[in-house]
Parts: sequence; structure tokens; C-alpha cells
Amino acid sequence: MTTAIAPKAETPPLLETCDLTRILQAVVPVTLVEDVSFTVGEAEFVAITGPSGSGKSSLLYLLGLLDRPTRGSVLIGGNETADLSSAEMAHLRLEKLGFVFQFHFLLPEFTALDNVMIPMQRLGKLPAKEQLDHATGLLADLGLEEFLHRRPEQLSGGQRQRVAVARALANSPDLILADEPTGSLDSAATEQVFESLQKIVDRERTTVVAVTHDMDLAARMERRIHLVDGRIDYDRRQ
Repeated sequence: MTTAIAPKAETPPLLETCDLTRILQAVVPVTLVEDVSFTVGEAEFVAITGPSGSGKSSLLYLLGLLDRPTRGSVLIGGNETADLSSAEMAHLRLEKLGFVFQFHFLLPEFTALDNVMIPMQRLGKLPAKEQLDHATGLLADLGLEEFLHRRPEQLSGGQRQRVAVARALANSPDLILADEPTGSLDSAATEQVFESLQKIVDRERTTVVAVTHDMDLAARMERRIHLVDGRIDYDRRQ
């Protein structure tokens, strides 16, 4: 007698949106994002592009659970997020997501090392010594081992943004969400930050979804989701 082997359970996508819509309620309602559906898997490097006002940042804020949709859903690891409380969403962001914005938002009174350790301290999973070692390793991996004890004002723009990337990686997230991460940088610093993000995808197998207006950078990412008027115009691999 043979025993039937149960089919292997299919792993859900890392990130999935279903008919995601965000309408800003005003005297005349404004639709920021409308009926957006897509999935993103492990170790993808995805560009979100589109003209000004197309809903790129609004979409990223929905993906990062920084805003709630008017309708539709965001699933992370197959888990619906719509019914989570504000506290549950905050914990999920801290544990599973990392953020890099156009402006680094480093705390000016703390060193680069301290800034990277802050998310680990908030999550509280690692002992203090392991937090220190992990933060030191992240900064070293991004070429910042000489700048551990410098405050943001003592760093260049590209160095500050790479510290922000290290901070986004502090809790080993599954997904990094970046909103114009090179928008305020010169060409040399832009290349440094892009290479840092590419390294994260290639070596750490972490997924990066980045809003960018830089079409040269977008062309170097493996996939592009292009928005027009809050809707997906095309979603293609490059």
C-alpha cells in the first residue's frame, strides 16, 4: 500500500495588494491610488515610477502601513493587515519592514552607530552586545566603518543616506521600502546608495521597493511598476 504525499503548501508572496484604493476625503474627493493589484516576491528590486502626482508615494505609504486604504488590502507574508490595530501595525513595521526616505531623518544628537541601534532597542529582541555588533557590521558592510562615532552633521549626504539604509536593515526586515532615496543626492552619492541597495538584494535576499523619478536608476532595477493617475499603467520586468 502506497501513501499519498500531500502537495507542498505554496508559499504566499512576500507582499500582495488587492484592488488597493486610497481616496482623500475633501470637499471634492481626490483619488490618490485606485484599484492597484500586484505581488512582490523575495529578493526583488522593484522601481515604482510615474509622473509627478501619479500616486507613487501614496502607494508606498500604503505598502508600508503608514496609511490605511479606503478599500482593498495589503497582505504581508499572506497575512491581511486591514484589521490590525495601530499598535499592531507599528509592531509589524518595526519587525518586518525597513524604510529609507529622501531625507535621512537621522537623529542629530546621536552618532551613526547609535542611530542604527535605535530600531533594535525598540524591538528588544537582541541583547545589548549583539545589537552593538550587528549595527557595527551593517555600517561596515556599507563602507562606513570609519564613521561609526560621527554625528550626522559630520557626514556627507551620501554617507548619511547609507547610515539610513543601515538603520532600515537593523531588524533584518523582509522588505525595504524607499521613497526617493537618492532624490537629494549628487550623482556620486546616488551611485553609492544604489549600490548599497543592490547589495542588500543580492547578498541578503531582502526585497527592495523604491519610488524614484530617476529613470536611469529605474532602468537598472529588475522590475518597474509605472503609475499614471493612481493606476498601474504597466508592470514589467526589464
